[in-house]
Amino acid sequence: MSILTNIILCPLVAALLLCLVPRNYRLIMRIVGMVATFISMVMAIVMFWRYDSAPMGPSGSFKFEEMHKWVDALGISYHVGVDGLNVGLILMGAIVAFAAACACWEIKEREKEFYILLLVMTGGILAAFASLDIFCFYFAHELALVPTFIMIGVWGRGENKNYATFQITLYLSIGALVSLIGLIALYVQSGVQSFDIVTLTEQLKQHPLSARDQNFIFPLLLFGFGILVSLWPFHTWAPLGYGSAPTATAMLHAGVLKKFGLYGLIRIALPLLPQATHAWLNVIAWLALGNIFYCGLVAMRQKNFNWLIGYSSVAHMGFVFLGIASLNLIGITGAVLVMIAHGFLAALSFGLSGYLYNTTGTLEMDKLGGLLRRMPFVGTALIMAMFAGCGLPGFANFAGEITIFFGAWKSFPLVTGIAVWGALVIGAVYMLRAIRNMLHGPLPEKWQAVAESTWPLRKLPYLILLVSLLVFGFFPQLLTDKIKPSAQKIVTMATGASETVAQNDEPPVVKAKHK
Repeated sequence: MSILTNIILCPLVAALLLCLVPRNYRLIMRIVGMVATFISMVMAIVMFWRYDSAPMGPSGSFKFEEMHKWVDALGISYHVGVDGLNVGLILMGAIVAFAAACACWEIKEREKEFYILLLVMTGGILAAFASLDIFCFYFAHELALVPTFIMIGVWGRGENKNYATFQITLYLSIGALVSLIGLIALYVQSGVQSFDIVTLTEQLKQHPLSARDQNFIFPLLLFGFGILVSLWPFHTWAPLGYGSAPTATAMLHAGVLKKFGLYGLIRIALPLLPQATHAWLNVIAWLALGNIFYCGLVAMRQKNFNWLIGYSSVAHMGFVFLGIASLNLIGITGAVLVMIAHGFLAALSFGLSGYLYNTTGTLEMDKLGGLLRRMPFVGTALIMAMFAGCGLPGFANFAGEITIFFGAWKSFPLVTGIAVWGALVIGAVYMLRAIRNMLHGPLPEKWQAVAESTWPLRKLPYLILLVSLLVFGFFPQLLTDKIKPSAQKIVTMATGASETVAQNDEPPVVKAKHK
């Protein structure tokens, strides 16, 4: 059994064990949740550290690989492994899961059910990013997604939590269904009875799908996965859902699970559907600008801090889509780097907002002020999170965003120029305004007695996430050196294979354009 399987199984086994724990053993439930996610995190760190020296698995493309046949008649198997694209995502997911488990102190009722759902969600997230079988890839995502709906509906906060539950369920169910249709179509049209990504890649490298098939499947994957990622204009579920979600749920979903759609596009859509990818690059670039520019402007108008960081999270997804649209090594590498960096940032931001809400009872920024005096650690961590959201050098977000801008400038100079302006000006305005309104200025009388917890465990999750942002900010090569070889394979397949398909399917005038 590989270390990757152990990382996935640890939270799932812990969830099963919690089913046997009596309901009134509240402390035991919290300890089991934190210990299980801590073990997964430690194993993920070990796997990340050993990645460079680890041997390739049987496929020759992935490390820590393990495969067992499941439903042989349909070509479904348990197949997991890591390369440069997902090793950092799994590490980030495991770290965020532990931080989320440490930030569950607001849950005062039905703790047993909450921790079981949290652990199932964690196991599903890690399995989704590790899976090399499309069926298991999709199944694991659904395993992680369903607890999200339940946790918002039962433990959510605010008057709109029921509406938020309905909206997020509707949007994400539609996105999952559309992407499922695309994945099934890819399986059927590939000509091989296998859901295995390695097998499909080899088959479609030798026998690419026709232009007609690609142009049918790619939009399904783009918009199906895009809805799951809050691609503009299908983004409205995200701020409302995160604003109503429990802290740990928002940390896991916004930080980790939302990257599933982006990872699916990079892992599956770009290399296996190269000609359709080229046809949609302009659309992806301009939709990305909608995320960056429009959602940034909407974030400037927010008075609730949770809604502000919700729209900020949606805006940051635009950077990743812009990197994908560049379809070059620099842009794809930057896209993966931003996915990892934003995972830490979103988890940190929503974790701190949850802390503020549980301490003050409100996140309306005009009702807060001067809190840095009473809450120095939380206030400082929040300032650093806002600076990271602005793309300040020293944080991992800066390394990813600047890389994307360099990659996208070659293909979309106008879009990139507007995106840079949106990132530097609009992002800085709403982030710095939030810092000023909440942490500086006069301290209202009702917050005179507010104080942050002195218990180190309450500060641990935010410290871990901050350290992660800074480590990968000062040493981005820890990620980029791993990402680049795998990103190069994706770019080579998406560009080289598209020319092969073009020669078979397109008229001479279009072939000349591709050249």
